[in-house]
Amino acid sequence: QVQLQESGPGLVNSSQTLSLTCTVSGGSITTNFYYWSWIRQPPGKGMEWMGAIAYSGSTYHSPSFTGRISISRDTSKNQFTLQLSSVTPEDTAVYYCARDRAPVIHTRGDDWGQGIQVTVSS
Repeated sequence: QVQLQESGPGLVNSSQTLSLTCTVSGGSITTNFYYWSWIRQPPGKGMEWMGAIAYSGSTYHSPSFTGRISISRDTSKNQFTLQLSSVTPEDTAVYYCARDRAPVIHTRGDDWGQGIQVTVSS
């Protein structure tokens, strides 16, 4: 059973870069045909898929984050990371990492982390 765990700072200042890491256990991030995503849920709003990195290393992102998002991985540590630049208080949300068979996630599946609250101060 794969397990995912988000880590990173819970508080970020406006205009800075938010950096989160997802540590994966019980499965390799290079296993064929799996995609590793970042999803967030702002307070009072629905889930928003942000982007993903594929088993191959290819990356995908929502147009909503073009120019601000970067997703990378460290295969030696079985981790993948999210960087979101120029954050504002509107980026305050619970951030989740997840595994899926598709690059874009629309609904919650079985292989999700617990989530990490990130607050952006103004």
